[in-house]
Order: sequence, then C-alpha cells, then structure tokens
Amino acid sequence: MSAQRGLLPASVASRYRHGYAVVDVETSGLSPNHHRVLQVAVTQVEPDGSVGRSWSSLLDPGCDPGPVHVHGLTRERLAGAPQYPEVVGALDDLVRGRVLVAHNARFDWGFLSAESHRARAPLSVAQRLCTLVLSRRLDLPLPNLTLASVAAYWGVAQLRAHDAEDDVRVLVEILRHSLVAADSLGMPLPLTACDGDAPGGGPVRPAPAPRTPCDWVWPGRWDGTSSLVQGMKVVFTGASPSGRETLVRIAGDAGLDVMNSASSRTSVVVCDEPGSGTRKLAAARAHGIPVIDERRFRDLVARVAPGTRVADRVARPAAARVRPAVAPGAAPAGTVPPASTPEPDGLLAGRRVLVVGGTHAESSEVRARVVGAGGRAAVNLTAAVTDVVALRGATSDPRWARIESMAAIDHLDPATLTATEPRSSSEPQAPTSATAREHLRTTRVGLPEVTSLGGRGAPVAVPGGLTTARGVVTPSDETEVTSATASAAPHGDSRAVEVPVLPRGGVVDLPDLEQWSLSVRRGDGPAEVDVVAFLTDDSERVLDDSGLVFFNAPSHPSGSVSVLAEIPDESLVDVDLEMLPEGVTRVVVAAATSGDVTFGDIGPLELVLRGSDGAQEVRSTLDAGTVERSMVLAVLYRRGDTWRFRAVGQGYETGLAELVGLFGVEVDG
Repeated sequence: MSAQRGLLPASVASRYRHGYAVVDVETSGLSPNHHRVLQVAVTQVEPDGSVGRSWSSLLDPGCDPGPVHVHGLTRERLAGAPQYPEVVGALDDLVRGRVLVAHNARFDWGFLSAESHRARAPLSVAQRLCTLVLSRRLDLPLPNLTLASVAAYWGVAQLRAHDAEDDVRVLVEILRHSLVAADSLGMPLPLTACDGDAPGGGPVRPAPAPRTPCDWVWPGRWDGTSSLVQGMKVVFTGASPSGRETLVRIAGDAGLDVMNSASSRTSVVVCDEPGSGTRKLAAARAHGIPVIDERRFRDLVARVAPGTRVADRVARPAAARVRPAVAPGAAPAGTVPPASTPEPDGLLAGRRVLVVGGTHAESSEVRARVVGAGGRAAVNLTAAVTDVVALRGATSDPRWARIESMAAIDHLDPATLTATEPRSSSEPQAPTSATAREHLRTTRVGLPEVTSLGGRGAPVAVPGGLTTARGVVTPSDETEVTSATASAAPHGDSRAVEVPVLPRGGVVDLPDLEQWSLSVRRGDGPAEVDVVAFLTDDSERVLDDSGLVFFNAPSHPSGSVSVLAEIPDESLVDVDLEMLPEGVTRVVVAAATSGDVTFGDIGPLELVLRGSDGAQEVRSTLDAGTVERSMVLAVLYRRGDTWRFRAVGQGYETGLAELVGLFGVEVDG
C-alpha cells in the first residue's frame, strides 16, 4: 500500500486534519518536580494513519533510576546514554506542529515539558491527545483504562510493557483504531492545550519516599500496645541512624504500608527528632498518632502480625453494595423526586439507552424509566450505546443520520421500552449475559476496515542512543484487519463488567481504595458548566476557604482534591482519601451554569466514579434540573470505617456565589 493511499478511511483524515506525534516516556518516579525522564520514544502518524519517522533514546539523568523492577532501566544500562539537553533538538524536530499523543498524556507531557524547560528549550507542541481520555469518551467496554486493557480490546499485543519503544508501537495501533471509532460516531477529539499547564520545570527537588502499593488490607489503626499488623500505615520523617531508604525497605518487607503523609489512618510516625517542626509531626499530634524512634520501630517491625492479603479478600460485588435510594433533602421547586432503585435484572439490564428528541420533561421521564428498568441512560452517542428511544423531533437531531447508519443500535418504543422492530431470523438471538451482549454489540458495529501495522512497525532500537529515521511502511508490513476480526476475539476478552447505576439519592459503599476520579460529563453544546468541590465536615461546612476547589484554585493545598476541566464538556474531580485534612469527612461535588443558562437548558449530566486504574465503580445520570442554575451532584462521605458515594441531584435557582455560601465559604463583594 502506498503512502498516498493511506491506511485509514478517507473520512478520518477529512474529519481530523492533524499530524500526530505518538510518544511515551519511562521515568524515575511519578513527579516531574522530583524525578527524571529515563527513556523517550516517538513515532509520527499522519492524518491518513500512515507512519512517518520514529526515534527513541535512553537518557542518563545522573540520579537513581527509581523502580527498576517496573521499567528495567538500571544505572548500568543508562550509563553512557545522552542527557536530555543533548536530544531535545531531535525530539522537537519530530513533534513540532503536531498533536502530541500519549496514554495518560498529562503525565508524559508534564515530564517532557519539565525537562525541556530545565534545558531552556521548550517543545513546539500546542495540543495533546490522551488515548486514555479518548477511550473513556468512546465508552469502550473495558475492565479498566490501563494501556494493557485498551490494547487487548483492539487486539494489539504488548511485547515489552513499560518499554517506551514498544509502548509507542502499541499506542500507534490504539490511536488508529480509536480514530476510526471516533469518526464513526462523529465525535470530536478531546484535545487539550499544552500552553503553560505543565507541572515542574524548575530545579529537581528531593523526592518523597516511593509510594509502593501495599499487598495487605488495612486492618485499622494500631492500639499502641499489641503488635503491628501487616497493612498498617507508617510514616517516616526527619533524619535517622540507618537512613530513610533502609527503614522504608524494612517496613515494606514486613508488609507495612509506607505513606508520605500522616492521616487519621496512620498507625505510627517514626522520628528520632520529635522536637523538629515537620508537617508530619504536626499531623501526628493533630491525629493522636504515636511517635516512636528507630529503635522502637525496629523492635515492633521484628514481630509484625500476619494480615489479610488484598488478593485473598472476598469483596462484595458492586451491585451488592448499593443501598436503597433516599431523598437528598427537601427538593426545591422544579426538581423531581428520587427515582426508584434500578432493577439489576430488569428489562434493560446491561443496556445503554440514548433518548433523542422530545422536550426536556419528556426525555427526562423516559431516562428515569430506563434507569428503573436496570439500564443506563446515555448522555452522548458513544460506542457503548446499544439502544435509542426516538421522541418527537428526533430526526432533527444532528446525530440522527449516524444513529440510523449503525446496525448495532436497536430502536425502543417510548412507551414500552421494547424493540420496535424484531431482529431478522438470520441475526443471533440476544444473549442473556451482559458480557455476551456487549460482545455481540461490538461485532455488529461494522466499523470501516483498518490496516494494522505488522511487527516491523515498531521503532528500531539503538542501545544507548538514537534510532534511525524510518519511513512509511511497505506493503509487506501491513495486515488488513476487518471490523469482525478486529473486534470479535479481542473485544470478547476485554471482560467488561456492568457497574451499578444509581438513581438520584442512591448510595453505594466503596471498596477500600484511596484514590478516586469522578467524571462529570454533559451533552454536546456551547453552554458551560463549572464543576467545583467542597471539603467539609459532617455538617457540610468547609473548615476554611481553602475547602473550595474550583477553576481559580483547582487543587486543595493538601493535594487531596483537584478539579480538572481540560475538555469542554467534561470535568474530572480527583480525590485521594488518604490525603484529606483532619476534620474533613465529606467531599461534595457541585456544578453551576453561566449567566441565565439553567440545567434545563444543559440537559442530563452523567457521573462516572472510577478507581485509580480507570475501572468503573458506579454511574449515575442526573436529569432533574429545570430552572436551577446550581446543583449539588454527588458526595463522597465517611460512615464509620467505610466511604460511600451518593448521587444527589439537589438543585437551586441561585448561582455559584450563593451556593458556595451555603457551605460556609466567604465570597468577597
């Protein structure tokens, strides 16, 4: 196949007129402020999907390479490799004027931008595209959003995970498949500006202790007299006779969970200088955490009691953790009462239903019945949509022609929510399991054919230095992949799981995870919605004005809560429960419109709560808004030792300024 013919359908290049630079970095840690880039790889991809030049290099940062067990880049392997300032010119030549593409692109761009600013040679990149975000917006049936899961879904084999060259090869394939899927849905790409948003770039500061996931379930706090138990959380601060790295290793080997900050769940703080004024010691005093010296710690760590392995814990299914819906309080005028709890085995269990047309009240009523029947009310046309309900005026919707062309979407009767046209006898009967239904749906989509690069599509490695430039692949490097072969087995292996769908007022107990990300997404449209978060006590009052996290202060000083609004119709609220300040027992997520726009104009909002790996925990579609200009969307709150998530949907006719006052935030003027 010639470069002129290209690899993707012509409609893809016509819709997305971008050249891409697909990149991956391996680093010595997680923070651009504290850690360095060890390896970088890049491959150019043209708008038609053809591949241009590839380049990669190992880098010698002159520091500890960090988690060698993850990336395999030892000091010996990096010795003699160039430093970043020596290669930034070659890198900039490949990315200049292109959209930078990466999986978790905020991470890769953060490191590249920080390194480039230290080298006083900023990269010529204006926009980035994250394949993790694109996969999330496509709503692919994935167990999580890791690179491995997305690659498996598209049938792309990973040969050397956490190797920048191989990860770029995998990402090129993911990008090409994702572009075709997005084009088939008429979806705009979720591009993010790269100007001035990168963290770091200054001098590299000493890194905190590595945060290694603990294999043991947290058993609760230490009682101060008995043995420590595997999974208990410990913190080190100040100088010690043996050095912090040694103590961290000893604690980890014993099964203790080493943290970088003290919280209400910390068992001990180890410090040989209790009079020093560190923040960790101040937090220990605030939480009543015992402070012990190294000698006492070594005595305790020598007799740590056995705990429960995370892998051995029998977790309740997510659906079993859902609690009955309760009213979120006195509903103001214009809102509807909470919906009934969805039936997990109802008529629409496992289905994603998009309602098109009708008035706001009419479509809202249908969406409520969809949720009550066990389905999920979709807000946008994505790859997950299985059914559509067409109300009056549906054919005027810009998405209608595309909906009609998609064979996998069934049309439901608005009154009965049953299929309006039976399948032909030649089509397979609907499977009973959610996973089987999802597999059938993906194999019926009928996406255009995509050409998949063969083994020689990977960058060519030159140990310790640069790779040679590589041109467009030749016909012998290509394998035709049809929609059936690309989606059948790989998609079937993705093991998508159904997650609970909460009605307004619904509550679910959360598993024992520390990090959560709540996506708030609305339908396509020009109106803006500002998402904010409040860190409050049990009375839902902030402790001080820093408890409001919003567009002018997008991160709490503790680092526990941040609000990201990089994409026009979606906001992310990231929460680290372990980092919440003392006295904070709730994180309330709210939203407000601009000007005179109301939530009746905005339409439904879709909430999706995910763990740190992107695995979905719970979803909710809030559709109660009519005349309201501000709304409490959800709350994460602690009840005893358990954190819960509640879909609220409480609206107010006043705007953001009045809303923040309800939570105790003082507004100037």
